[in-house]
Amino acid sequence: IMTSNENISPSVLNRIMKEVTEYTKNPVEDIVLQVNEENVTDLRAEITGPAQTPYEGGFFKIKLVFGHDFPAAPPKGFFITPIFHPNIAKNGEICVNTLKKDWKSDCKLSHILLVIRCLLIEPNPESALNEEAGRMFMEDYAAY
Repeated sequence: IMTSNENISPSVLNRIMKEVTEYTKNPVEDIVLQVNEENVTDLRAEITGPAQTPYEGGFFKIKLVFGHDFPAAPPKGFFITPIFHPNIAKNGEICVNTLKKDWKSDCKLSHILLVIRCLLIEPNPESALNEEAGRMFMEDYAAY
């Protein structure tokens, strides 16, 4: 497998490939992983909107971008599909503690994807990246 990012060390690539292989054997329900054969550091997934949430019935594409400092530093997560959500910036950036201050280098890909899916079920309006969505979530859930 070729990578278009030469700054990524073989150990980082091996770790990502190992995570992808593990995930393929034990996928998380409602999350389909899409591997970019040209660049494994650019992982994409599609999350099915969870039942009993405003996102039910939708399909949401996300991407995880792994840097040269992975796994010491977390991958960055982005929603490609536009989404109105307190913890997702208008540019799609995902704000979740697992990918920020609570990051642990032994964190598995399945856990990262599960945490992102859980955000759709339980947003955290207190640490809103999209303040309008956060305010509406707390003040007028029906409109949200």
